[in-house]
Amino acid sequence: MALSIHTNYSALVTQTNLSKTNAKLASNQQRLGTGYRVNSAADDAAGLQIATRLDAQSRGMAVATRNTNDAVSLLQTSEGAFSEMTDIVQRMKDLATQSSNGTNSTKDQDSMQAEYDELGKELANVIKNTSYAGDKLFSDGTSVAGDKGKFGTAGGVTFQIGASSAETLTLDVTTALAKVGTDLTAVSGAYATGAAGTEINAATANATIDKLSTALDSIGTLRAQFGANINRLNHTANNLANMKDNTDVAKGTIMDADFASESASMTKNSMLMQSGISMLKQAGQMPGMVMSLLG
Repeated sequence: MALSIHTNYSALVTQTNLSKTNAKLASNQQRLGTGYRVNSAADDAAGLQIATRLDAQSRGMAVATRNTNDAVSLLQTSEGAFSEMTDIVQRMKDLATQSSNGTNSTKDQDSMQAEYDELGKELANVIKNTSYAGDKLFSDGTSVAGDKGKFGTAGGVTFQIGASSAETLTLDVTTALAKVGTDLTAVSGAYATGAAGTEINAATANATIDKLSTALDSIGTLRAQFGANINRLNHTANNLANMKDNTDVAKGTIMDADFASESASMTKNSMLMQSGISMLKQAGQMPGMVMSLLG
């Protein structure tokens, strides 16, 4: 290699390598400082794009899981209301069966009728006042009509249960809800209008038994729809949790820093930096050797 005052080739090469090593060392320190392997698009352009899509999917599934849990709570509230109505109608059927027996006096039947009517009013109260987060579920609260609450809406209620727009569940119980209303109106004037009925007097009690059985069947059908969808949503939540866990792992494989690898790399680059600085100092002394030729 020629000796030159103007161009110190050894110093230039050493400076270039020192600059590269410094950039690598800075990258090691940044990754160890943040915990991420990819801190900007320049670190891994393709990986960042993939990780961004995975992150969007993971976040969407997290929200969908909360949506699913909220939907389960809504349906459990609804099913619980009709569970209570089942108990009420069962008691009404007991009263009708008791009242139809010829051993009862008129006063006995009047007492049974009074309880029966109060139970009919409570059925109306459940329909009108059952709500979730302030929204009436079966009525707007002004009547027992089953076409004004959340579940009385035409087309049913749609739940967002996934990260994409196509992942929805629609529950339409309008037909079953209307059938319940029709059957309860047939067995209780108190349910329909709030007025006392004559459903279980001596002349009508026996016929009312069959009507109450029909009402129980229609309530059971509606409860079965709620129950089936609660079970489905529970499975949906479990599947979302599984997908989210694995999506997060896939994103972490791309984005997370390997501390063992980065630590080893930082140690190597730190040693190269120290060595490079030492060599650059020696390379800077090369032009001085020219003076020995001139002396």
